[in-house]
Amino acid sequence: MASLANTKLAQVAFVVKEIEPAMARWAALLGQSIPNIIVTEPGDKVNQIYRGKPSVGQCKLAFFDLGGVQLELIEPIGNETAWFEGLDKNGERFHHLAFWTEDMDAATSALAEHGVDPVHRGDMGEGQYVYFDGDVPFGTFFELLQSKR
Repeated sequence: MASLANTKLAQVAFVVKEIEPAMARWAALLGQSIPNIIVTEPGDKVNQIYRGKPSVGQCKLAFFDLGGVQLELIEPIGNETAWFEGLDKNGERFHHLAFWTEDMDAATSALAEHGVDPVHRGDMGEGQYVYFDGDVPFGTFFELLQSKR
C-alpha cells in the first residue's frame, strides 16, 4: 500500500472563529510575537474548487514557527471551503496536518489507497494546495502542498 513517506510535515492547523484573539492566546503560550495576518485571495482568483464546485471562499491565516513545522491558524471567510466545513462541524479545534510533496499525483494516490479523497483545492503562487477529507478513517483533514504545479 502506498504511503506519504516521500512528504515532509509542514503544518499543524487549527480553525478559529476569530483569528486575533486566537493569535494572542497562542503567542502567549508559545512565548512568541503575534504574527502577521495573511488574507487569501478570493477563491475565483486562485482556481479554488470545493467539493466539485468553484468556490469564492477565503480565509485569514497566521503562522507560528515551531522549529521546522508551522502552527497555522485559520479563520474562514465565506462558507464554501474545507476551513468553514471543519469549523462548522467541529467548532474551534485541530483541523488538518499539511505535508509538502514534490509529486502531487503520487501523494494523492497514496491517500486514496487509504480511503481519503480530495475535497478542496486551489493555486498558491506557482504551487498548489489540496485538502483531503480524512475524517473517516483518520479523524482529520489532510493538506498537500506543492511548490510548483
